[in-house]
Amino acid sequence: MADSPIPQWFAGSEYTHKVAACIMKYGPVSRITIAQILGLSQGAVSRITSDLIYDGVIEEMPMIAGKSGKLPKDFVLKENTERRGRPQTGLRVVERARTFVGMKINATHISAVAVNALGRIVTGCHDLEIDDSAPESVTAIIKQLTLDCAAEAEMSGWPKPCAVGISLGGHIVNDATVTFAPFLHWAQPVELSRMVEDATGLSTGIYNDIDSLVIDACWFGSGVGLNSFAVLTIGAGVGYSLTFNGELVSCPDKSYGLVGHIPVDPDGPRCVSGHKGCAQCLSNNSIAAEYSQILGRPASFDDFARDARANKPQSTNLVNRTCFRLGTLIATVANIAMPDKIMIAGESSFIARLGIDDLRNGIKTYRHSQASPVDFEIPEHDWALWAKAAAAQAIRQYVG
Repeated sequence: MADSPIPQWFAGSEYTHKVAACIMKYGPVSRITIAQILGLSQGAVSRITSDLIYDGVIEEMPMIAGKSGKLPKDFVLKENTERRGRPQTGLRVVERARTFVGMKINATHISAVAVNALGRIVTGCHDLEIDDSAPESVTAIIKQLTLDCAAEAEMSGWPKPCAVGISLGGHIVNDATVTFAPFLHWAQPVELSRMVEDATGLSTGIYNDIDSLVIDACWFGSGVGLNSFAVLTIGAGVGYSLTFNGELVSCPDKSYGLVGHIPVDPDGPRCVSGHKGCAQCLSNNSIAAEYSQILGRPASFDDFARDARANKPQSTNLVNRTCFRLGTLIATVANIAMPDKIMIAGESSFIARLGIDDLRNGIKTYRHSQASPVDFEIPEHDWALWAKAAAAQAIRQYVG
């Protein structure tokens, strides 16, 4: 495996980095709990955490009853009789130790935020339009956004950012080279990590945007501690990513939108590849085309979205049909990958909330009646959160 373009925060053994990652996810957490989660001796954990405290990575704090962080699913802390009655000391990452810049590149604009060492946004969302999608022009926009985020973070008393994480829709090799970015019309390899580092002076990692969402959830959000977590996105395209034990399930072809060609409706429209009723019917362009056919005149996706929010009958019928199809896709993912939870995200995920009953019906139709209910969430869409997710990828690699 190639080295990451993001350097590690501190030197240490494999277990040192595992302890730091454990504290990042579950803190504030006690040394005893860390030892039991990782299967290490309490002595080893004490030595490692002492080094991390000395290096300014973590800090101690009193453990308040009911205020501990999340823990791994089904984890049960074994009683430690030697420390019974003693107040426990918690460990957490020093949130002001580092800041990172995260960015999400879209077809028309780039959104950027700065986050602290705990993956929390500490600036406003800075947004610039892309007038020219040539790699050099995009790099110039990234440089300006990095400067803007850094200036705001430092004015608020946060340290200067130490790294940049950038996400986009496409295929990336070694977190450095973009080999395919359809929304930017990049068909040839672009050494984006090197270009941004040369422009900003900061180490830069480049990541798939949907992978970044699922990593952010598993390190800092609703996926923390779960055995498996999946993300499905709908918008300009249809995307999917999956983790087991917080690690991405990876394969060379995963960034090519393959989930978009899973059948979801035998009577659905054909995609550009000729597949009838595949999940591409959940994409904005397909919905716009279908809405145009229903109205008998040209209509854009924005027209559909406006009418759907206004509960106009023809748009509502398409909302319900789309949500049943989405429920079918969710059931397919749940049946095959069996994740503990599924996040439905993307700029068009509002549709899922408008037709939630039909979405549930779609899941139910293709799910065994005795199978456990599918746990899913539909967060509010916000490009700042997508930018934050790119920073989470950089943090993950920085911690090692």
